[in-house]
Amino acid sequence: MDFDKANAALDSVYTADTPEALAKAYAEWAATYDSETASLGYLLPFLITAWVARHVPVGAGPLLDAGCGTGLSGPSLKALGYADIAGLDLSDDMLKIAGSRNAYSELKKAMLGGPLPWPDGHFRAFFSTGVFTIGHAPASGLHELVHITRRGGHAIFTVRDQVFESGGFQDVFDSLEREEKWRPVEESPWFRCYAIGDPEALVKTFVFEVV
Repeated sequence: MDFDKANAALDSVYTADTPEALAKAYAEWAATYDSETASLGYLLPFLITAWVARHVPVGAGPLLDAGCGTGLSGPSLKALGYADIAGLDLSDDMLKIAGSRNAYSELKKAMLGGPLPWPDGHFRAFFSTGVFTIGHAPASGLHELVHITRRGGHAIFTVRDQVFESGGFQDVFDSLEREEKWRPVEESPWFRCYAIGDPEALVKTFVFEVV
């Protein structure tokens, strides 16, 4: 059943110990990712649109879906009136599916934590869900994402509870604030990633304004 397959696939991506292994795990999961995560009640790609809509006016400038996967967020944001959305992911297979949704103005392959293929100050905001989690993007990847977001723009992203302390997220948050690169705007309580499966998996959404 999809529920069991989804849990097995989650295990494979959480235990990937190199970027190459993670990309391979997602390549193998891409074709069934949507149905299997739906079986768990995966909320984040849809719920993040509420924070985007709260902080980013329609038409204010391009958005970046950082770690877009199969592009589940794109059509929801397009329906809300956001017409200029770029997607970034490490998996060609996931990007191919994202492209089929006709919701993204451009899609590029890159790994969070390294250089990103856009100039400084390019985006009005970036958003990211399910990326700052077990075995995935490092907290340090936020530095480059902030660089490519314009002043007055927003950083909107989730962090999984199991990596928040061990991954040094608070240290990165504090560093960017000390350097006057961003300021905190909103922080959600911890909440479930999955409405149906894995009730212990919690995330928090953070919103910062780039300054």
